[in-house]
Amino acid sequence: MENLNDTTEMFILLGLFNHTQTHVFLFSMVLMIFLISLLGNALMIVLIHEDPQLHTPMYFLLSQLSLMDMMLVSTIVPKMATNYLMDTRTISPAGCGAQIFLFVTLGGGECFLLAAMAYDRYVAICHPLRYPILMNQKLCFQMTAGSWLLGGVDGLMQAGTTLSFPYCHSREINHFFCEAPSLVRLACADSTFFEFLMYVCCILMLLIPLSLILASYSLILTAVLHMKSTAAQKKAFATCSSHLAVVGLFYGAIIFIYMRPKSYHSVDRDKVVSAFYTIFTPVLNPLIYSVRNKDVKEALRKWIEKHFLGHLQ
Repeated sequence: MENLNDTTEMFILLGLFNHTQTHVFLFSMVLMIFLISLLGNALMIVLIHEDPQLHTPMYFLLSQLSLMDMMLVSTIVPKMATNYLMDTRTISPAGCGAQIFLFVTLGGGECFLLAAMAYDRYVAICHPLRYPILMNQKLCFQMTAGSWLLGGVDGLMQAGTTLSFPYCHSREINHFFCEAPSLVRLACADSTFFEFLMYVCCILMLLIPLSLILASYSLILTAVLHMKSTAAQKKAFATCSSHLAVVGLFYGAIIFIYMRPKSYHSVDRDKVVSAFYTIFTPVLNPLIYSVRNKDVKEALRKWIEKHFLGHLQ
């Protein structure tokens, strides 16, 4: 059997869109969502950096989430847009490996970061008097660094292993970016052990953080229901419901792709779900966290007054 696993051999990304009128419109919408995502997450980072009222563990973790979302969407959309506009579908093995590494690093890091944010809310609501001790700056930095590190280790393992397989037949990836499950389907070597390792990684990177999140919010819900103040209950529910919305969207889509049995996989459906958590979720995060958050809205008002209205007066 001829081995075409040459580092110079290009992969072909079949993409998400064709050049029909409907798909041109959908592509334009994706570009608009991409730009809104970049601007929204960048603005969130700037507001948290500039406003002293937002210099708390909760908002520091949120700024890291925004940074990960910016990098995640920038890993996928620019290459997809370039291929579509230039009417080319190729991607080099190095480019493919970089996409896998960055995607897994950022996606895995976000899983742990969301768990850290759940712990932060648990401490703030259930142990408010001990919050400065239980959620100190050192622990906050450690959880953030751990999220990046664990995501990076998983990304390095998946990218290196995926590209080490021989690809002896088609190099056409029926996807709009290089995602490990789509690439492994093309391998002409036995990938059973790698798929088992990937499943174990999913348990560690997805189910364990998700279990911690659900446990944290179960304790939060119990504490909120025992609150005597209706105003305090509403504030707690508003904060936690926004976080749970992000968690549900993000974890639900990734678990759907990575932890289903092979027999349930559908290429077209998988591409749509992948688009949801790589393109749409990053634009939703800043909206979800800001629309019902008085602190963020107040910081935005002051920022606009300082940088725009102040120059007009």
